[in-house]
Amino acid sequence: MPQPNILLEYNRLQKEVAELATPTEQVRKIVDSVSEIIGTDVCTLYMKDQHEDMVLMASHGLVETGPVSIPSGRGLVGLIAQDRHAINIAKASEHPDFFYVEGTAEERFQSFCGVPLVHYAKVIGVLVVQRVDPVALSPESEALLITLCSQLAHIVADMPVTLQGAHINTYVRGVSGSSGIGIGFGVLCDHGDLFSVADEPCNDIEGALANWHSLLKQVKGEIEAEESALRAQLSAQESSIFHTYSSLLADQALLQKVETEIRTGNWLPGALRKTIQYFADLFLDMEDPYLRARHEDIHHLGNKLYASLQGNNTLAEHISNIQQVVLIGDQISISDIASVPSDRLVGIICFEGSSMSHTAVLANALGIPAVMGLGLLKNLRNRERFIVDGNSGQIVRYPNDRLCNEFQQLIDEEKQLQNKLLSLRDEPAVTIDGTAIRMLNNSGLLADLTPGLKYGAQGIGLYRTEIPFMVRQSFPSEQEQVEVYSEVFRIYAGMPVYMRTLDVGGDKQLPYFPILDEENPALGWRGIRFTIDNIQLLMTQVRAMLQAAGTTGDLHILLPMVSATEELNVFNELLGEALRQLQHEGIAVKRPRVGVMVEVPAAISQLQFWRNRIDFVSIGSNDLTQYLLALDRNNSRVASRYDPLHPAVIHELNRVVRIAREGDLALSLCGEMASDPLAVILLLGMGITTLSMSATKLPRIKYLIRRLPLRRAELVLQQCLELDNSQDIRALLRSTILSLNLGELIK
Repeated sequence: MPQPNILLEYNRLQKEVAELATPTEQVRKIVDSVSEIIGTDVCTLYMKDQHEDMVLMASHGLVETGPVSIPSGRGLVGLIAQDRHAINIAKASEHPDFFYVEGTAEERFQSFCGVPLVHYAKVIGVLVVQRVDPVALSPESEALLITLCSQLAHIVADMPVTLQGAHINTYVRGVSGSSGIGIGFGVLCDHGDLFSVADEPCNDIEGALANWHSLLKQVKGEIEAEESALRAQLSAQESSIFHTYSSLLADQALLQKVETEIRTGNWLPGALRKTIQYFADLFLDMEDPYLRARHEDIHHLGNKLYASLQGNNTLAEHISNIQQVVLIGDQISISDIASVPSDRLVGIICFEGSSMSHTAVLANALGIPAVMGLGLLKNLRNRERFIVDGNSGQIVRYPNDRLCNEFQQLIDEEKQLQNKLLSLRDEPAVTIDGTAIRMLNNSGLLADLTPGLKYGAQGIGLYRTEIPFMVRQSFPSEQEQVEVYSEVFRIYAGMPVYMRTLDVGGDKQLPYFPILDEENPALGWRGIRFTIDNIQLLMTQVRAMLQAAGTTGDLHILLPMVSATEELNVFNELLGEALRQLQHEGIAVKRPRVGVMVEVPAAISQLQFWRNRIDFVSIGSNDLTQYLLALDRNNSRVASRYDPLHPAVIHELNRVVRIAREGDLALSLCGEMASDPLAVILLLGMGITTLSMSATKLPRIKYLIRRLPLRRAELVLQQCLELDNSQDIRALLRSTILSLNLGELIK
């Protein structure tokens, strides 16, 4: 019998499984299809639960009379999971580890071949095929099954493990748009999709043009009303989201294209659809993730215009009797958010979108948990209950009462902790034994700035200047940059502001200055390498920074991806020239402090030679960890191995601190390590006294600092430096947190 093409069979199965609505249907499809592909009488899927027991999810051929769970380590299934290799025998009942499952009529089937399902080095389940005849699978069929199972593991990895494959507590993973947890009832935001509108002839062109201008006026008024409804909860910077929509409505290119489409004979909805599709596609085709996310703004605006045109722009009738509302849709518009009273909106679920979309930014500002990019959820209905877990970037469909109670307890505990933490806003971040820690905010959007002050930031530790470059269709002028940077210094007057020079390349591309495809962009034309090769851009940016800071702003210029002395020499020469130019032009400026980001390992050993060329060092822990471990944390195949607490990372960080101290260089750290309570113990133990992180993490880390003796952190660091694996390091740090009665920080 010819062997089937395993790749074709797998692709077909993957597609068919993806089209099914529930995990129950999906596992049923898997066992039926595998039995057909291999040519067996029985195919059974077992998955490992939280107790390490093997739960029968679905079976083709066995009698399913009720829940089946094989205790951990028992039977052939348990043996396969434990030993992590296949068992292929002619008579299963004669094997010493045979475990009979009552009520399944398994005794009719004699041969047995079981294969472990392994996902990122962990056994997550076992797939078993059986036949009536006492004949083991042929070597070719066994190899086929093993190959198939290596792929199936990726399909079933995220399925909920429940008895009989019931679809309660179904977890669906997306991307975190806003942290927090919410439990509520879904309301579908479906006002009709503009993109589904067909072209139809326009019988009254002048009337359609008049309706278009009337519609613009109406929607502008609606946006003003929505902004007013949310104004008390948003800062001026966060309210700039509404200004984006107003600016789009005033854009002559958009207005004229709609008019042109109408004049060519298309009715208003069709003209609107063609226009919105045109501009949305312009952004969607861009490489940069921030700019690509802007296509959502265009799409939102188009649907809002269409909804208003149809007279359908309110959710009031859908939410009237729901106290805990979860908004659900392809993309949730600002209008939808503004339509729900703030005390009743507990979560947002978007099938599309990213953490960079305006919906996510607004959800963060309002403190609403949000999960984005889930893909289409099937069989949705209004008033379906959801758990929205913005912390882990996933939702739970069909949650039972027990799970809801567990998540509600987490919500209550987090509220208590946040109330306690916010009371520390104006308190100093000082260890019990008197060491002061400076806590700064990472930022890049104007909407990110004021939350830092709300949570007690003492300055900006990393301002990502590439954002003004990404949101335009050409390089921003010097004056445009001055205006953006001046706002940062105004908000953080009297505080230090660390501005990173343009850091593009790799995964951050400018649409109007594309970088040719590189085999390895992470090691390519990016950071300081790009700006030195385009030194006119760097000169313009440095001049803008100096003017924005003037003589009162505490400007620190931060250079990314530095790996060679020559790069520093070029920059310092450019800085001197920029200062001379501005002084000659009669503009009052002062020389800023200059520092490097330590994110390329090559920089570490050279710091000792740079002490006369720089004033400070900032450790970029995210990139440094990736480069040290040769791991891309965005690559799902290796992301689980990415670990900032890897011994190699800890030792190199400690070496950076020692070299900086010997060179009398000020030192800070930005990156996720700064907001991880476990890592912060080590950072303080090393002597790092300036930490920069996202605004919402500041209170939690300050709370830890105020309860932690520095001497204790130093002792724990020495213990960790003697350990050779991150598991033991994490265990020691967790026990330290618990011994300080701070377990609430690591739940």
